[in-house]
Formats: sequence, C-alpha cells, structure tokens
Amino acid sequence: MNTKVSVIIVNWNVRDMVLDCIRSIIEHTQSEYEIIVIDNNSSDGSVEAIKNGFDTVHIIENDSNRGFAAANNQGLKASRGSYVLILNPDTLIEDSAIDKMLQWMQTDHSIGCGGCQVYESKNSIQKTCFSDPTLWNLILIQTGLHRVSKSSRFWGKPEYFWWDRCSEMEVDVVSGMFMLIPRRVLEEVGEMDDTFFVYAEEADWCRRIRAHGYKCVFTPLTHIIHRDGGSKSTHQIRPQMYVQLQKSQMIYARKHYGIMGYFQLKLLYLISMFSRSVLFSVLSLLSQRAHFRENAYLAIQGLKFHTLGREPSK
Repeated sequence: MNTKVSVIIVNWNVRDMVLDCIRSIIEHTQSEYEIIVIDNNSSDGSVEAIKNGFDTVHIIENDSNRGFAAANNQGLKASRGSYVLILNPDTLIEDSAIDKMLQWMQTDHSIGCGGCQVYESKNSIQKTCFSDPTLWNLILIQTGLHRVSKSSRFWGKPEYFWWDRCSEMEVDVVSGMFMLIPRRVLEEVGEMDDTFFVYAEEADWCRRIRAHGYKCVFTPLTHIIHRDGGSKSTHQIRPQMYVQLQKSQMIYARKHYGIMGYFQLKLLYLISMFSRSVLFSVLSLLSQRAHFRENAYLAIQGLKFHTLGREPSK
C-alpha cells in the first residue's frame, strides 16, 4: 500500500466548489495521496467538469442521492491509503494541512480520529467539534440555554462554547467536514452507519471510535477553509436539511439511548417546534421581518414531520 492518504469527497451539485477543493489538495499536499469523489447524482455538470480537469481523480457516479454516510462508505471501500480523510467539497486545503495532520497523527497511535482548525473566513474560526448529542445537550440547544453563558462549561457544553479552538483538546465528536482516520482504526471500528442520510453520522462514528478505546482529538496545528461555514452548499435546501437534522438525531437517540431516549427526544421536538412556530409566526406578523417568517416556516415543517411524518418536498 503506497498511498499515504485517501481523500474522500462526497459531492452533490456544488461543481465550482468541488473543483476548487480538488485544486487546493493538489496545490498544498506533498504526501502521496489519492482523491476519490463520490457524486450523488449531481445535475450541474460536476462529473464532466472533474473528468475534464483532473484525470487522476477517481470518480464514483451514483444514479441517485445516496446521502453522506452511504456515499462516504463507497469511497472508503475503494480507498487504498494508510489513512483516510473525509473532506467536504466546500472546503479549501491551506497551510499544507493534510501533510501536517498526517505527521501529527503518526506521533500518537491512541488517536482514532483527528480534526484541524477551520476558518469560515480569513479572520473567523468556525466552532467545530461538539459534545455527544445526549438528550440533555439537545434540551440545552432547543431551549437556547446553551447560550446563557458561553464561558460556562455546564451551559455551553453541547458546542464547547467556552473553547476558542486555539488549543488542542480531546472531544466527543470531530466535525465531519475534515476527519482524518488511520486505516487500522477504520478496519477495527468499521465504516459509517448509512442509516443516517446526513447529520449525526459523524457523532455515531466518533462514538464507536471512542468505544474501541481511541481518542477523538482536535488540534490547531494547521487549518482549512470552510467556505461561509458550509452555508453555500446547504441553503438551497434549508427546510429539508432542518428536518433531516432532527430525523438523524432521533435515529441516533434510538440507537444509543433506546426506545425511551427516542420518545423523550420526540416529545422535546414536539414542544420545541410548536413553541417556535407560534412565537415566530406572531413575531413575523408584528414586524414583517423575513427572518421571523423563515424561522416560523422551518418550525412548521418540523412540526409536520413530528406529528404527521411529512418531510419537506425534495
């Protein structure tokens, strides 16, 4: 196995971004690598553009959108590297990030998954990595209590609000935009659980990695760019993604906390979505602000899902 790292990118209708991402890997990586792009049936000419621009990139073309976890698993099966890197298509490699992360991970075999610093812009560090999505952590998020005191390790626990991402820290979950994993850990732990279409799959994967005795660690040793924090690639389908996040968290709760955990979370979402739909509907009528109307619409979509099982149209 000569390939040092297999870079796996799942693409869906972000042609220009994925092309920029591939260019950044080529420009800023000296280690022996392969790039595997799994395209989830894009309609924007992504596949043709990659083929025309990069003849060394291995492309797997799906005839439907199989989701993030299932598509990554296709890439993992095709990979040959001693390490695998899950990388979002809306990221840019800078600062020899892949090379530096490989060197860092080789010094500590107890690390099962590593993440680096992520910039949303030149001067803004994204709040990556988060705590295990327990029922209590999700209650804090849904009620907004996690923002009561960002310096508090109690209230701010779900997203580690007190931490500036400028120091190395062992975390529960490494964010899925950049996850570096040794092959020996992959072979021991297994691939992602493709029950998750998108969201919560990295929380489940990191939980399993930790259950096998490995650490999930963030390091500020180097950084990448996450363009606009990922908003460019998801805003076009925000209602679907909003509901999908809740759906995935409920799958996670059922898997790891049993049927009681599942129904407790469902009750939390019913209360939260009803309250938010009423609150933001009233605020939108009083102020006519688009922000309130959008939040009311999202909450109503969430309420429809939890009461009627209806998801926003694809």
